[in-house]
Amino acid sequence: MTLMNAPVYDAGKAKRTRYALVGVGVLVAVLVVATFAGFISGHGWLFSNVYTEHRVNKFLTAIEQKDFATAYGIYQNDSDWQQHPDKYSGYSLQRFTEDWTKYSPVGEIHSHHVDKSVSDGSGTFGTTLLVAATINGDPDKRLFIAVQRSDGTFTYPAPHIFAY
Repeated sequence: MTLMNAPVYDAGKAKRTRYALVGVGVLVAVLVVATFAGFISGHGWLFSNVYTEHRVNKFLTAIEQKDFATAYGIYQNDSDWQQHPDKYSGYSLQRFTEDWTKYSPVGEIHSHHVDKSVSDGSGTFGTTLLVAATINGDPDKRLFIAVQRSDGTFTYPAPHIFAY
């Protein structure tokens, strides 16, 4: 093909190409912003920790409402725990209820706010997620719960805490 035989300029194709490039650029920009916004706000890269934070929120809401059976199911990540209570005989519902009432280091929970979460352990997203919550609106009463990524069970107290 020579210069004299060049194809005719297709304005529609050029417009579609430009829109596609702009769209890809905007998509990449949104992805970069979402990635860092999630991390900076304390909800994990690309807000990957939000699901676990919602589980901790449901758990603490059940504790507030004194629905310890539901809270225990969330804690053990087994909503059907009552079908096989012998599986959890090492940490019974009775002991769980005592731990979250009589022996609670933050006292009785009337309100809570899940503040932040960080990944802990090895690997890209860690093996554990540490979730921090403020209890009863008192910044001196912070609760840290560890959530195992492998099986979704909770651990309290968390192996360590973080400052924020």
